[in-house]
Amino acid sequence: MASRLRQAYGVAVDILPADLTQPRELAVVEARLRDDASIGILINNAGAGQVGHFLAQTASSVEQLLALNTTALARLVQAGEGAIVNIGSVVGLAPEFGATIYGATKAFVLFLSQGMSLELSPKGVYVQAVLPAATRTDIWARTGIDPDSLPELMEVEELVDAALVGFDRREAVTIPPLHEASRWDELDGARKGLLSDLRQAHAAERYQVAPQDH
Repeated sequence: MASRLRQAYGVAVDILPADLTQPRELAVVEARLRDDASIGILINNAGAGQVGHFLAQTASSVEQLLALNTTALARLVQAGEGAIVNIGSVVGLAPEFGATIYGATKAFVLFLSQGMSLELSPKGVYVQAVLPAATRTDIWARTGIDPDSLPELMEVEELVDAALVGFDRREAVTIPPLHEASRWDELDGARKGLLSDLRQAHAAERYQVAPQDH
């Protein structure tokens, strides 16, 4: 791919191989991001999927998934400047899909991106969370699923083009397969409304019980 890009577009491409689940190799990438001032955009695209329900996972598989999908991502963004693009998933909004561990890691990506945006945008750093749905990539083969068995898949090129439109518009959250943008605005508005209704001094009336009920 690097060779093809060099020939087709006349661009310089450096390759820095690293297994981001290994702390020493992750540290090498961190150092490159921190020390190379020519890097203006970080795209956190590394990630893995996981099939099977929660109780079917092994401790080692859970640990590896968390290391790649959450720990590595969180460490790399600490060195980011300019613009940071974090690739999440709509699965992070849907515990009903049954991908509990994977979905939790993608919920982490969304929350982290939103929090970073609030903290870093005043400093001139743009943070974008991209939430794809099912996309035709090699992640399916790695998890043992035939992509042709799935009813709908977005092609990678279309996903990337849509994400770049969101990037140019400086969206905080870009959801390429969401056709009604107002649905996300409604969800985010409801979340903020819920927060405004929290009163911490006392438990809500529905949780208050008489002494004899204990």
